[in-house]
Amino acid sequence: MNRIRVRLKAYETALIEQSAASIVESVKSKGGRIAGPIHLPTHIKKYTVLSSPHVDKNAREQFEVRTHKRLIDIFEPTTELINALSELQLPAGVEVEIKQ
Repeated sequence: MNRIRVRLKAYETALIEQSAASIVESVKSKGGRIAGPIHLPTHIKKYTVLSSPHVDKNAREQFEVRTHKRLIDIFEPTTELINALSELQLPAGVEVEIKQ
């Protein structure tokens, strides 16, 4: 079975949902079969920083960066569908990884 797997990564959920919706819409308009978008686990990277440089070790601040991920499978892609995907304009801040 021939398929294309599209993985999306972004820091903001609104951007990744908008990108996934535009991919799904373009694939469905070309008559392709699709599975997704599937929500993958969010990767959370936490940073702890001391508030003051020399005293009060107990005074700390925590920051975190969340990476949201989505997975979309496209089954039996045609050349027209692949061209439509390559011409698709996605917002900045969304990383797209395409595998066959």
